[in-house]
Amino acid sequence: MNKPRPYHVVLYGASGFTGQQTVQYFAQNLGDDQVRWAIAGRNLQKLEQVKANLAVPVDILIAESQDQEGLDEIAAQAQVILNTAGPFALHGDALVDACVRHKTHYVDITGETPWVKSLIQRYHAKAAAEGTRIIPFCGFDSVPSDLGTYLLVRFMQQELGVSCQQVKAYFQAAGGFNGGTLASATNLMQSGQAAQMADPFLLNPQGFTANGIENNPDPSWPQYDKVLKAWIAPFFMGPVNTRVVRRSCALFEQWQAAYGSNFTYQEYLKFDGPWASLSAFGATLGTGLFGLALSQPWAWSLLQSRLPQPGSGPSQKVMDEGWFRCELIGQAADGQMARGLIQNQGDPGNRSTVKFLCESALCLATEADQLPDQQRGGVLTPATGLGTLLADRLRRAGTIIQLAPYKSKN
Repeated sequence: MNKPRPYHVVLYGASGFTGQQTVQYFAQNLGDDQVRWAIAGRNLQKLEQVKANLAVPVDILIAESQDQEGLDEIAAQAQVILNTAGPFALHGDALVDACVRHKTHYVDITGETPWVKSLIQRYHAKAAAEGTRIIPFCGFDSVPSDLGTYLLVRFMQQELGVSCQQVKAYFQAAGGFNGGTLASATNLMQSGQAAQMADPFLLNPQGFTANGIENNPDPSWPQYDKVLKAWIAPFFMGPVNTRVVRRSCALFEQWQAAYGSNFTYQEYLKFDGPWASLSAFGATLGTGLFGLALSQPWAWSLLQSRLPQPGSGPSQKVMDEGWFRCELIGQAADGQMARGLIQNQGDPGNRSTVKFLCESALCLATEADQLPDQQRGGVLTPATGLGTLLADRLRRAGTIIQLAPYKSKN
């Protein structure tokens, strides 16, 4: 990007439910950053309404998600594209293609790992050679998992002097779903792509599966965690987040900055209180039934009308009162342990997702000279593409991020 471009960031999909929240975040939080930004999408009337609701002037750019020429024109004007227009497997290809060819950095909130696998196959080599950062998974999936693991591993290496052998993440959260997230999940199941998600190394570079599939199975049943001394259950986002963390681990190993020998990562839901065991079993059963409904057209047709539709989501009250807490426990081969915590107020799928996504874009747009390995490019992850720079911005934006040695509870 040797030539100045009109915009630091273009927010594509700005009239959608999540897109409107990114617009509000930019309008309310940029302060004196002197960031030049614009909103973009396919519907001029809806974008004009979004603009009318703002207290700041902003340009509007128009292009359909399949309009390659129009998307090329948008990508050529921006340093960074922030994309919220999903399902990404249906609407994201042409925009990523434009970003790679115009050397425009890109961030989104997809959890569609099969689609990202296709991006890796098509674009990683070119983007890596040219220093373009294509960074999916910049929402609740998978910033806490991926960034949290990276920070914890580096803390153990730098502060405790040990390599990390395993990390386990334990989530607690309250909030709601929006229609766009459910539409992406539906498309995954109905397109047949969901079968690919069973591969625990789906996103890894070829050959980087040294610790084996047998050492990285997805949790399937509730259990009592003896270290945490709490009941835990499989986390429904685990099949996304674990693949992202393993890609980070493999990329760092390629770059001679490995996490540790035969490193493993898993994540869970954590339950407290006198009914914790029943809650863990109930959550596991509910997740299984919902997945079954997604895979059965007759069941999904009955359920779909009762769920948020694309363009809709939780109330402002639910989003404001929601929260999440991600506790990470790392362990070295010699038994030393460390603890990480990432915690944020606000519905994880909306308020936290929007904060993570917008701050990721601003890392690329306003602090490029602080990015890890400034020549790095490719289809990356939050940890490999943004690293501690994102953690610093999130702390300043009110997210709690803590790291410390850990002693198991007695």
